[in-house]
Amino acid sequence: MADRRLFEEIADKIADMVRAGEFPPGSRLPGEREMSERLGVSRVTVREAEIALQARGTLRIRAGSGVYVCAPAGADAAGGEGALPTVSAFELTEARSLFESEAAALAAPTISDADLAKLDDLLAQMVEAGDDDARSTAVDREFHMTIAAASGNRVIIHTIKTLWKFRMEDPEVRRTHQAICHHDGDARQAEHVAVVEALRRRDPKAARQAMRLHFSRLLESMLDATEQQERLELERKAAESRQRFLMTARMG
Repeated sequence: MADRRLFEEIADKIADMVRAGEFPPGSRLPGEREMSERLGVSRVTVREAEIALQARGTLRIRAGSGVYVCAPAGADAAGGEGALPTVSAFELTEARSLFESEAAALAAPTISDADLAKLDDLLAQMVEAGDDDARSTAVDREFHMTIAAASGNRVIIHTIKTLWKFRMEDPEVRRTHQAICHHDGDARQAEHVAVVEALRRRDPKAARQAMRLHFSRLLESMLDATEQQERLELERKAAESRQRFLMTARMG
């Protein structure tokens, strides 16, 4: 009975986090290990709490994928206000490459001197931001949205703004970016400079290519970071298994 009360209490805490917006609709919860450390309970208790929340309609458990927050009752999961579909950082970056590369190409012939001056200022702010994740992300968004606005296409502007909503609000996407942002600052800065220089030359082809190269390198960095995390997780599990088997052998 005590265990049952404990997982119900943890379920209520997780539900409170969801209601507070810490885990928005469509987002994926952190893994059981992280949640157990955060809540100060066992992974089994977290798993039981998540199963209880799935029964309430708050969470959805996808085998082999993770635990996701359901859209509120009555909301359209694909387009209700505040509800975004679940996507990976890779899907998002692929989509951004497609739309933002074309936005840069459209912006190149007609971009104003004022917009170029603003982009130059944003490049300087990126250097000043350094390892400040919040500021760096905000400046990065302003940089890309300035180029989108310069395209003059309202549909593209709206689409890129929506893609940035994923980038800013999806916890899994944020974590993936944070895993690489501390290591690729120089590369990102050089890529942003290349985009601005192509725009300054009013060269659509070069602007498109510079933006594509930026996202191509970003995807490669994400893949490298993901592979490293998977290797570390395998090593951790192997170490745990080794310790358990050795303890069993000594008991015999």
